[in-house]
Amino acid sequence: MGNYHFTWDQLGDITVGRPNLGMSTRVESYRLMQYTLRAVLEKEYGDSVTSALLNKAGKLAGIEFCKNILDATLSLNNFIAQLYEKLLDFNIGILKMEKVNAESLSFMATISEDLDCSGLPVTDKTVCDYDEGFLEGIFETYAGKPFSVKEIDCWSTGERTCRFTIDKK
Repeated sequence: MGNYHFTWDQLGDITVGRPNLGMSTRVESYRLMQYTLRAVLEKEYGDSVTSALLNKAGKLAGIEFCKNILDATLSLNNFIAQLYEKLLDFNIGILKMEKVNAESLSFMATISEDLDCSGLPVTDKTVCDYDEGFLEGIFETYAGKPFSVKEIDCWSTGERTCRFTIDKK
């Protein structure tokens, strides 16, 4: 494996590169990339390695998203409000914090209309490995402490929202 390292600036200047098509794309385009990549990785490496790799990629994305889009100096309540707004701005999903324990940094959150899975067929298997990592990277970057994120409900398990536990390790 090479020494490839991702940084936010590698996303490029989209306004220059896409003067006619702009910043938006269809969800099918995103999912086409994600689910074909998942299929190839699963064939080559199996389910558990694929889940771990997607989680790691999501975590890297969450770290960069927090560093470049969010203000990690805000109070917890203001940070969560800003995260809600930015997830909407980027059409990633609609965040709702169901439980917040500021002392222990323990949360339960849902993301509705999730970019990764809303509308998928029911398979009885959670599929938001990337999202778990994404949230983990965001909260670790914000708090400067390690976090564990676990998806406990998913559209693909028959729920109509994704639900995550987010806990400081």
